[in-house]
Amino acid sequence: MAAYSNCSILFAIIALLSLSSITTNHAARSLLQLPNLPTIPSLPKPTMPQLPNIPNLPTIPSLPKPTMPQLPNIPNFPAALPTLPTATPLPSLPTLPSVPKMTLPPMPSLPNMPAIPTIPTLSPPPSN
Repeated sequence: MAAYSNCSILFAIIALLSLSSITTNHAARSLLQLPNLPTIPSLPKPTMPQLPNIPNLPTIPSLPKPTMPQLPNIPNFPAALPTLPTATPLPSLPTLPSVPKMTLPPMPSLPNMPAIPTIPTLSPPPSN
């Protein structure tokens, strides 16, 4: 029942869209067939009234600049870096035991498929 109502709603929408396009086409065609209409006279441009003068705004007083403290001096680093102690070599890793190789069982043999029979073809009759 729900599928029927969805189908009917869809059909109604398609019908309305097709009818609206018909009336739009008819209206556009009738507008194109009208005789030449008189031109609209140009209107005078409106004049803007003079804007009043803006009074001078008061100036912002300048504030005294604060004094910044001096930055501390950064000590100079020596040109050559000290040598780092050498690390002892790491012990070697133990050897891993070998894993036995896995073998798959043999594939079962498939039965032979019967041959597909051939259809004899007929040659067309010779044309005179």
